[in-house]
Amino acid sequence: MSQQRKRNPNGAGTITKRKDGRYQAAVYVLQPDGTRARKFAYGKTWAECDAKRRQLLAKADSGVPVPTRSAKLAEWLPYWLENIVQPRRKRTTYAKYETHVRLYLVPKLGTKRLESLSVGDVRRFLQQVERKKSAATAKESHRVLRTALMAACREELITRNVATLVEPPSPESRDLSPWSLDETLAFLSASRRDPLYAAFVLAIALGFRRGEIVGLRWTDVDLNKREIRVRKQRQRVGGEAYDDDPKGRRRRQTLPLPVMCIAPLRWQRMRQASMRERAGEDWAETGYVFTTRTGRPIEPRNVYRSFTRVAKNAGLRVIRLHDARHGCATLLTAAGVAPRVVMEILGHSQIAITMNTYTHVVQDTQREAVSHMDRLLKRRPASG
Repeated sequence: MSQQRKRNPNGAGTITKRKDGRYQAAVYVLQPDGTRARKFAYGKTWAECDAKRRQLLAKADSGVPVPTRSAKLAEWLPYWLENIVQPRRKRTTYAKYETHVRLYLVPKLGTKRLESLSVGDVRRFLQQVERKKSAATAKESHRVLRTALMAACREELITRNVATLVEPPSPESRDLSPWSLDETLAFLSASRRDPLYAAFVLAIALGFRRGEIVGLRWTDVDLNKREIRVRKQRQRVGGEAYDDDPKGRRRRQTLPLPVMCIAPLRWQRMRQASMRERAGEDWAETGYVFTTRTGRPIEPRNVYRSFTRVAKNAGLRVIRLHDARHGCATLLTAAGVAPRVVMEILGHSQIAITMNTYTHVVQDTQREAVSHMDRLLKRRPASG
């Protein structure tokens, strides 16, 4: 009686012997677009072919895409956005990546296949974007492409990331010109009667970002202990406002409240209590520190609008609200606060960010220190 040939269970693929003597395995695998297709693998012996079959099955069981042919960037990039970026990254990050994929990467590189994308292709792409837009845009597109190709490497769709072999453009650093101490004091004086006065004080004294100001809740403020914590930041992406985790080290921070912040926050709490009383049943209790007349969170962009309006009315240079963080760093550094402490207050994840961003402040402080040393040395009598 002849021995019955063993059959693989359904879905386990098949192995057949070809006319040329080699063996061929066929397995249904997941494609980058979510569909399933048949993938073939070959081997000189049945055992070699079976090993390749098992590898394909392991990827299929794990949900790892295995394209039957090298996917085009126009196929991979949308898959990467929807299945890797969106579930794991912040909405603001997804929105930024999606913009670069839609406006630059797919239109200019979409027809290229992952395996055939070359260093020259990436370099020419960056040159085109830099000519038509800017070096900063090209550099950001390079970062998005590099991140997408890194994910393709992890999923074993390609063996190398060619974007890492191309140096991105170097945009010119934006000339930072935060307010001087006199300008800062003039702004604080002019904004004292503004409904968002306490918000401006937090931006200047503690370097709070706009989203951190709008997302601040009273449960994160302890005026008796003079402490404040940033647990959330409020953002608006794609027409939807939502609370998100703060950037960098903010989520782990409990900061001491400077004395200059206490009175404005007490005034804000009394002002909000008055608004609650006037609104009556229309009041929505949300717990936010800065709200509309009915208790709802204010729009992030309205903070900047008020900031700009006060500055213009006071005859001051109009700067970005974010530049108030630079002003905070200027004041702290000029006061002799160590860069590590400045980093903690501003919520930077690395001290290099603080040092690189505020180099001009550090240089000014260094010059002052050298001048002070010169004065000390001049006082010493000459020996002889």
